[in-house]
Amino acid sequence: MIQVNGLSKSYGRQVIFDDIDFTVNAGERVGLVGRNGHGKTTLFRMILGQEYADEGVITVPNGYRIGHLSQHIAFSEKTVLGEGCLLLPRTDDGRDESYKVGAVLHGLGFSTADFEADPASLSGGYQIRLNLAKVLVSEPNLLLLDEPTNYLDIVSIRWLIKFLRAWPNEMIIITHDREFMDSVTTHTMGIHRQKLRKIEGPTEKLYQQILIDEEVYEKTRINDERKRKDIEQFINRFRAQANKARAVQSRVKALARHERREKLTDIQSLDFAFNAAPFTGKQLIAAEGLSFAYDGAPGPIISGLDVAIGKNDRVAIIGKNGKGKTTLLNLLAGEMDPSGGVIACHPQLKTAFFGQTNINRLNLSNTVEAEIMDVHPDHNRGAARKICGAMMFEGDLALKKISVLSGGERSRVLMGKLLVSPANLLLLDEPTNHLDMESIDSLIEAIDAFDGGVIVVTHSELVLHAIATRLIVFDAGTIRVFEGTYEDFLSRVGWCDEEPVVTEVGRPAPEKGKVLSKKEIRRMRAEIVTNRSKAVGPLQKRITEIEDLISSFEKRIDMDTQALLTASSKGDGRAIRDLTKAISETKEHIETLFDELEIVTADLDAKTRVFDEQLCELQEAG
Repeated sequence: MIQVNGLSKSYGRQVIFDDIDFTVNAGERVGLVGRNGHGKTTLFRMILGQEYADEGVITVPNGYRIGHLSQHIAFSEKTVLGEGCLLLPRTDDGRDESYKVGAVLHGLGFSTADFEADPASLSGGYQIRLNLAKVLVSEPNLLLLDEPTNYLDIVSIRWLIKFLRAWPNEMIIITHDREFMDSVTTHTMGIHRQKLRKIEGPTEKLYQQILIDEEVYEKTRINDERKRKDIEQFINRFRAQANKARAVQSRVKALARHERREKLTDIQSLDFAFNAAPFTGKQLIAAEGLSFAYDGAPGPIISGLDVAIGKNDRVAIIGKNGKGKTTLLNLLAGEMDPSGGVIACHPQLKTAFFGQTNINRLNLSNTVEAEIMDVHPDHNRGAARKICGAMMFEGDLALKKISVLSGGERSRVLMGKLLVSPANLLLLDEPTNHLDMESIDSLIEAIDAFDGGVIVVTHSELVLHAIATRLIVFDAGTIRVFEGTYEDFLSRVGWCDEEPVVTEVGRPAPEKGKVLSKKEIRRMRAEIVTNRSKAVGPLQKRITEIEDLISSFEKRIDMDTQALLTASSKGDGRAIRDLTKAISETKEHIETLFDELEIVTADLDAKTRVFDEQLCELQEAG
């Protein structure tokens, strides 16, 4: 365990921590939350001894090992596997446990061929992944992870969730992804107004408690202020009266003893809405036979894609890194030309594009205000200032030069430029990078309220669950459109490239005594999906037929009923008798069809449930 007492830290006039205390007990996995700049990473650096407290102590037991995800790149081995084994604990009998490293590397997206590669030849993102693998296999007593998902794709993130859920020792994790954090932690710690609070449970429970505490504080402050004013009025009224001197002095002392509660200051948050441009058509943009290949590449990364984006669509492009997600978004944004196929845009189409490389297009010599004004339709300074404020550049902060801003601040400037630009289609490439949890919540709300289409590339399952109504999926070497939500995709299809679950470092979780290979999983998944289609397809077809028959019979009853009314008005006895009989027979047909519909629907639900359970069991068997 690790214990922190009376910890305080300031940078000049900026107070980061003010007398905080907390303990991380054995086996606790703790999520550390707080707004950007409120000291999360600083606390990590202090635990690691890289920074020192102004006051207070951090107590660590003797022999207690702390491992952390380092952003520092320094490799000493010639191969990825060799580098990954550097921190692997030695066994008493000297047995080879490099398989643990291999399992973790696979989970983080390395192929077997990558194991023999020179670590220095890896991209920056994969070098960080290698550092992550090294710390995971080192089995420290306390694992510190600062934004471990930043360089991971969605499949690797899902693997890491399963790995961390089984982490046997202590852990503190910082991540902007609320869903990721809540899925792996047992406790939550929050840095708020220079203090720290720890609770058992997810982030939502902590934030709810903070809201309750602040509401109680504010009500108490208002009540205290009212009492203070009453006391001050009494003192001022009777100060000069000798017979009231004792009572006045008593109240003066009481007033001096009672500490005055200051009004809580507002904490800045992103608060914005996208500017929707009018659109009267159905389809904003459509791609037919879309293909793209880079020069010199062995084959296309996008081939034969057909997709149409409607006004109210929320389309997520998902898949592993390097498969073509950003390329596809750039093609749809008109930033790149396709190798084949066509992209047809509606004449009223107006796009707003948030791209990974667009941050580099900001004019470094501009101020934040000037950068926003450059794209404002009216070049209106007042409107630009409002946007600056919404992006947390209030007052003189709007006059800061782009060149001195951090990556996160530049992302906010780029988001501000999108807000100014009227659009009916948003194209967003990893828009949650550099945003804290509160800002991500604001972004999701703004996307949800936007009156237009949205195409987003993201690895955040929080965002996917919150907004996606359709998917474009890069998986198993193919690209396809999935009509449904991300939850539908996981339950009905799942990731072909998902690595096996691990319950301890590098050891696959057995399912009924057997661990399946990726090839076996893909073969069995395909077999289950095929069998499900054969089993439920005819049932779905019959349900449609029954519903159509019921509809046609109900229309016949309406027509016969109208004819019966006419026959009754004319006193036509034979017609009345025939029509009454016909209506009765038709109702019997409808009742029979409803009985069949109930049986077929129950059969469909039962069969679907069986196949869904088989898919879930297969995923767990991985």
